Amino acid sequence: MKYSLVTKIKIEVIILVYSIYFSPTGGTEKVVETLASVWESHEKIDLTPLKAKSNKEFKEEDVCLIAVPSYGGRVPAVAVERISKLKGNNAKAVAVVVYGNRDYEDTMLELQEVLENCGFRVGAMVTAIAEHSVERTVAANRPDSKDIDELTKFAKEIKEKFNSGDINTELKPKGNKPYREYNGIPLKPKGSSACNGCGVCATVCPVGAISKENPKKVDKSKCISCMRCIKACPSNARKVNPVMKAVAGKKLKKSCFDRKENTLLI
Repeated sequence: MKYSLVTKIKIEVIILVYSIYFSPTGGTEKVVETLASVWESHEKIDLTPLKAKSNKEFKEEDVCLIAVPSYGGRVPAVAVERISKLKGNNAKAVAVVVYGNRDYEDTMLELQEVLENCGFRVGAMVTAIAEHSVERTVAANRPDSKDIDELTKFAKEIKEKFNSGDINTELKPKGNKPYREYNGIPLKPKGSSACNGCGVCATVCPVGAISKENPKKVDKSKCISCMRCIKACPSNARKVNPVMKAVAGKKLKKSCFDRKENTLLI
């Protein structure tokens, strides 16, 4: 009598979750970390630093939440450059756009294209509001508790959808091609007389626009007006032109009066 012994081996697929973000002033990071928090654990990949390592390669079973701020209705060019080095390999992606209560115009459409070109499957899209980086009285303290609750709800829906395997990669976000032109804004921070030359601003600048030898100097051709240096300065010594800021702030407050809400497309 012959016996046949069949051993069943269960292969467990390990799903890794990543929060990937370009976030000069922290609002975008807070949004994407809220979304990622519904998973048991996740790895952070910060694309903000000048020497950020962005050549990460992913697997098909991975979940990547990729977040950028909207600058003038576009994905910041430096963020496009760094995201474009990622290798998606058909990994599932959540595209996240964060803006300061004005509008995000073509940003989501552009981010979707960038991610798909990297080999990601974009199966969900989230737009969220954060405090405006230039005029901080606009959307002040957002994302607030209401936003956090809503974003957490979005994340649970996304997680359930992704776990089911029913992923819609034919999402149609707002936006137009060709993308709107954006050449930056004239508000370029520089060191005031209070600057003690500590160099913190030069260390954190995402594009290397500040001189380490003389932090009061800024290369305006490199500066992207992200205001990271202003937020990081321990002496509150970095400023933008007050007259220009007042004019810009007045326009923003007029167009950003109503509270805009977060959205989910899935």
